[in-house]
Amino acid sequence: MSNQKNIFLIGLMGTGKTTVGRQLSRRLKMDFYDSDRVIEERTGVDIPLIFEKEGEEGFRKREAAVIDELTRKKNIILATGGGAVLDSRNRNHLINRGTVIYLKSSLKTLIERTSKDKNRPLLHAEEPAEAILQRLLDERGPLYEEAADYTVETANNSIHSVIQAIIKHLR
Repeated sequence: MSNQKNIFLIGLMGTGKTTVGRQLSRRLKMDFYDSDRVIEERTGVDIPLIFEKEGEEGFRKREAAVIDELTRKKNIILATGGGAVLDSRNRNHLINRGTVIYLKSSLKTLIERTSKDKNRPLLHAEEPAEAILQRLLDERGPLYEEAADYTVETANNSIHSVIQAIIKHLR
């Protein structure tokens, strides 16, 4: 599968974008990037601190620049942050520069997977995580659907079966 088009993974936090992306990159022998990790490496601080210092708007500016840059690379797999689709420029870069795969999960699974994670700044608000995740799903779900070439359910599927489904779709 050499000369593969770029593969971009989108979806809410907790859907498995980074885990799936890493494994998929090994299977397809493609370079893997996680836009959140790239931002952290370049700033030298973690995402929650960027949110604290620059607000969500400051973080989204950094994210847009990184997504623009990474989507120009060839033969890569990119796991985007859950909110990357909020910016229409990001959606356009993803849609026009590769195959977009939406990793989708049930609310119950998302709550289980994100509840213990301290690196989720959007979940550290006054309202319960369940309400926040539901709101994010309502707000971003249509954007994920619009941008995606293909949707894979990750809630009750093993990483192996998710990767198999993606590879099957790519062929």
